[in-house]
Amino acid sequence: MLLQSVIFISGGAILALELLASRIMTPYFGVSLYIWTGILSITLVALAIGYWTGGRLANSRKFSASSLQELYSAMPALASLFIFVACLIYPGLFAALAGWNLVGGAFAACVILLAAPLIAASAMNPLLVAIEKHNHAGNKGDGGSGHVFFISTIGSVAGVLVTAFGLIPYVSNYDAVLIIAAVLAALSLAMAVFASKKLKRGAMIAALSVASLLASLLLLWQADAYTGRTGPISYQGTPWRIEASFRSLFGTVKIIRQEPDANGDFKRMYFQDGLTQNGIASSGRSSSFYTYALEALAMAYRPDTRNALALGLGAGMTPARLAARGIATEIVEIDPASLQAARRFFALDEKKTPVHQTDARTFVHACPRAYDVVVVDLFHGDGTPDYLITREFFRDLRRCLGAGGVAVFNTFADLENTAGYAHLLVTLRSELPHLALYRPAHEGATHTNSFIVASASALREPVRITLDYVPPLHESTLWDMLAAPKPLITALFEGGKIITDAHNRAALDLAHTQRVYRHSVIGFTPPAFLLN
Repeated sequence: MLLQSVIFISGGAILALELLASRIMTPYFGVSLYIWTGILSITLVALAIGYWTGGRLANSRKFSASSLQELYSAMPALASLFIFVACLIYPGLFAALAGWNLVGGAFAACVILLAAPLIAASAMNPLLVAIEKHNHAGNKGDGGSGHVFFISTIGSVAGVLVTAFGLIPYVSNYDAVLIIAAVLAALSLAMAVFASKKLKRGAMIAALSVASLLASLLLLWQADAYTGRTGPISYQGTPWRIEASFRSLFGTVKIIRQEPDANGDFKRMYFQDGLTQNGIASSGRSSSFYTYALEALAMAYRPDTRNALALGLGAGMTPARLAARGIATEIVEIDPASLQAARRFFALDEKKTPVHQTDARTFVHACPRAYDVVVVDLFHGDGTPDYLITREFFRDLRRCLGAGGVAVFNTFADLENTAGYAHLLVTLRSELPHLALYRPAHEGATHTNSFIVASASALREPVRITLDYVPPLHESTLWDMLAAPKPLITALFEGGKIITDAHNRAALDLAHTQRVYRHSVIGFTPPAFLLN
């Protein structure tokens, strides 16, 4: 029974490690297409090598039944040791790998995190089949392999559930991986101590298990000191500290605070998945250009706005400003971590701006009313999720707009590789054909915010507006941008394909744009910010 329990738990560890790897790697490598390609490829290769190695050992005449059980008992401790070593090196190494090459770095990171522990853990399956065959000499047919893989697979399911609902919401990904390492070491120790027949090398296995267990627990205990994640962290020439972290199944939101200057002024950043999503001064004023651009464009094209919908919360600056104008403003946000952060640090007032905690696609599909303005600021990782830039989503969004209603989008454009943005423009124009495009003139910028105003009906001539609370840093850029919308020339749409739920021919182009942006910012971000 002990051996079967071990294969159940080790099977859970395999899938738990795979799930955590995606969350560990996202702040460094960003683009999920490349991350998951690497994770799945390396996982399958590691499992194949592990099964082959375990099978070779099981079929070798050099090993008796007792020797096979010793090998089986040692494997979890070996996997634990490999995980411990990965946790020692990845906090500093992954940032360097991302700075080198996002695609190659992502695959290398997968090898470091997954390959060795998964090979050791998967070798246990054929070893247990051989042990069962020796213990039940009368076995025929599959020799018990079906039973072993059944237990291991059910354990994998349990591992995913425990990780998703028992670890991710409560501990950091770094700590969660070390907890898995400690559990695996404990499995080997249990088999060395409680084996039904005394193992010849039991003392050696127990020593390896204890060493790995203590190493994992020591690193877990000293994780803050070892990784430097509590700060102070040097960034932009001043010291910062991670003020709070909020975890959910959608990622980790970090609130990072600058040390106050001589006047007591400081800056606070809303940081998610390796990117700064917003910056807030101690005065409560946003330091991010896009928040003022979204508000200004909404008011310029619909100065008579009575109600508005904000798809995406972030720090909640734009919906708060719309509500301050007396506009009935609602928010849609799926991530509970974003809600927690906005409530605690950014004065989210749900009486003034009620929040619907649901997916934007689901909400828009069953839109309860027509809105004068819909602000679309939907980002996860490096860009907007694919299913929120399809023709079907824009069709639902069109039905969510009242007569003369406008949708104002915050997007990113790669000015050197325009194919990805052409797909977005072509798809949006297929349902909301009347567009206006605005981009700030940041000298030398090749990847920049790009704002779109879209409507099902002809856009009104924008009115001149005044915002008297724009930081001096952004004032001239904002007014210059509003005065000079970009002409919608044919070249902007050239090569663009309509993205649908059934067919996304633009996935690689969009992933390339996101990869370029991630690579442009990763070199300036302290590794301690990236560690989840």
